[in-house]
Amino acid sequence: MLQDKTILLGISGGIAAYKSAELARLLVREGCSVQVIMTRSAKKFISPLTMHALTGRPVYSSLFDSGYRTATAHIQTAREPDLVIVAPATANILGKLTAGIADDFLSTVLLAVDLEKCPVILAPSMNTTMLENAAVKGNIFLLGKRGYVIADPNDGDLACGETGKGRMVEPLELLELIKKKLFSEKDYQGVNVLISAGPTREALDPVRFLSNHSSGKMGYALARAARERGANVVLVSGPTALEPPAGIDFRPVVSAREMYAVMMDKLEKADIVVKAAAVADYRPVENFSQKIKKAGEMQVNLVRNPDILKEIGAKKNKQFLVGFAAETEKLLEHARKKMEEKNLDMIVANDLGQKGAGFQVDTNIVRLLYQGGFVEDIPLMTKYHLSHLILDRIKDHRGR
Repeated sequence: MLQDKTILLGISGGIAAYKSAELARLLVREGCSVQVIMTRSAKKFISPLTMHALTGRPVYSSLFDSGYRTATAHIQTAREPDLVIVAPATANILGKLTAGIADDFLSTVLLAVDLEKCPVILAPSMNTTMLENAAVKGNIFLLGKRGYVIADPNDGDLACGETGKGRMVEPLELLELIKKKLFSEKDYQGVNVLISAGPTREALDPVRFLSNHSSGKMGYALARAARERGANVVLVSGPTALEPPAGIDFRPVVSAREMYAVMMDKLEKADIVVKAAAVADYRPVENFSQKIKKAGEMQVNLVRNPDILKEIGAKKNKQFLVGFAAETEKLLEHARKKMEEKNLDMIVANDLGQKGAGFQVDTNIVRLLYQGGFVEDIPLMTKYHLSHLILDRIKDHRGR
């Protein structure tokens, strides 16, 4: 996808510099030419020799290196890349860029980049208190307003021993962001994508219902990503607190049977079906018309709801069908069984016991299972970036 693209990778002096080596490796594997610029401080965290070995190109650092091809190397270097990414971007380099300070090779090159022609991604990395400092927050805000792309840092354990926001975005997530910024063409143009999201609610009486903890964030992120890539998106959603993405056909439902009816109605026109909803497997046999009053012990009899995913798997013809498996044990075993029983082309499996995965959070850690038995481990990333990665994989495997 990135064949023959040139990426300028700026590395400033932070502990997350070790992740830059993995980012460079991923970019080279995608077919990129990667030119690295390191600040003097960055070289204290990771060796220029490491980056040279990974990229096959000399690493730039000094403004006055005699090995440059021209006397205006900073201008030439700024004109070559298709995209620039600074990872990690420390408070220092962010401050320099905001103020227009050019006192080393990286800061000088960054000021010489034409943002109208070349996207620049900044991946901040620092302690939470530093990130929340008014000056740093102001710098990040101004840089975003000026057209720089800010890869907001993640929450998690920090090098200082504290926990909070400030971890640099993971390399694979940055790779997906790079792809998104470089390829504005609509690779899903004209493709009909049917997505389900959120929980369902199964009424017991006018006050109470059976449901689950699904927030709908994964399904809504998938709908947004597919729409951004040109797809015609139908989003069938149970009750959530989320705003539907703009430009889609939004179909709100409440119960599993309502979701079943809409999904089946829209199935014929769909090219891709992504079943991200957490549908209630059971519903009360009786839905009382009045609120049930407390009166000692109570027994509720349940009946099975329609298995939407299984029925789609049985009826599909041209559709590429993706399911989700949220498990608390035996993740791969249960995901493989679900994939086989429901005739899926791909399944996204996540362990609900992992920190940062599952319901009610903005991130996920998943394993993607494909027909043929191949399993791909995907590290922690935001559900939005994971959505683009899932769409990439669907595109790769569709029609095989």
